[in-house]
Amino acid sequence: MTVETAAGATPPEPELVQLLTPEGQRVPHERYDALIADVTGDDVRSMYRDLVLGRRVDGEAVALQRQGELGLWASLLGQEAAQVGSARALRGQDHVFPTYREHAVALCRGVDPLHLLALFRGVDQGGWDTVESNFHLYTIVIGAQTLHATGYAMGIQRDGAIGTGDPGRDAAVIAYFGDGATSQGDVNEAFIWASVTNAPVVFFCQNNQWAISEPLERQTRVPLYRRAAGFGFPGVRVDGNDVLACLAVTREALQRARDGEGPTLVEAFTYRMGAHTTTDDPTRYRLNAELEHWKLKDPIERVKAYMVRGDLADQAFFDGVDEEAEELAVHLRAACRALPDPTPTSIFDHVYVEPTPHLVEQREAMATYLDSFAEEVAR
Repeated sequence: MTVETAAGATPPEPELVQLLTPEGQRVPHERYDALIADVTGDDVRSMYRDLVLGRRVDGEAVALQRQGELGLWASLLGQEAAQVGSARALRGQDHVFPTYREHAVALCRGVDPLHLLALFRGVDQGGWDTVESNFHLYTIVIGAQTLHATGYAMGIQRDGAIGTGDPGRDAAVIAYFGDGATSQGDVNEAFIWASVTNAPVVFFCQNNQWAISEPLERQTRVPLYRRAAGFGFPGVRVDGNDVLACLAVTREALQRARDGEGPTLVEAFTYRMGAHTTTDDPTRYRLNAELEHWKLKDPIERVKAYMVRGDLADQAFFDGVDEEAEELAVHLRAACRALPDPTPTSIFDHVYVEPTPHLVEQREAMATYLDSFAEEVAR
């Protein structure tokens, strides 16, 4: 049954998958309860740790940028549950194509956060091992990674690494992007390619309500997850501040992909608590009342309340996680400031596995040019 709405009318509120209320109360869900039935108290404690460490790394990076140690930083504040929940749904053989904000996903995939700081410090172009982690390099061009992810998923499909029934072989790809990216041509082209090829990819949209200073209503007239239907694959909206719901929904979507059932669009409905990046001033375009409203839905406090309700942790545990987070922040601050500046010619070192003659020629020309300055000073 189709519900017609007049032009300009607000459409019906879409279903929001939620397993934990903002107060930390577990609510049953007929479809998704089974997908987290294996989650133990240890798993919840581990996810809580990831949430806290992710937020602390993010906070330290913001401080480092404010003090001139980083050129820029894109904060994840408020989006920790969307990232940790979805990342915990991944298997080792799955691949991740991030934007520039998936710091907690990187942590879950075993990427040293110092590599993230090095990128934003400008001393390298992404130094982590993407083969070891299956966590690909950050993408600054808005939405471009969705095409990369779709192409990689098509490769997995052609390698026969889906639909075999072997949980150690069947693989999927997840592409992260924000609500603003859904207005980019690349994202819509990726949707088309994924749909017509039935590619094993999950499009994970972190709808944080703001595309820099543009609100959600300037991006779409309908809930984002409903766009999937127009491309011919399922879409689902999940409470992006609920780590258990994000885990369950992403598990289902990834398994569909691994089984050869094609793409899914997951819209994680969350909120960007901080600035778009450290060059942005959100007080110029949004009200403080909106921010205060979303503070009541804080993803970390939600899990903490759930753990306290269920006697899953005591104060000693919470204190221990906070202490670990502070130790990590101290380590990252010192390590970041100690990162050596690269030599100008090092930009040529990692373009190809083996340097080409043309690349060697360019490197030598730059070295000669730089040496000329030293000769000038010597005179």
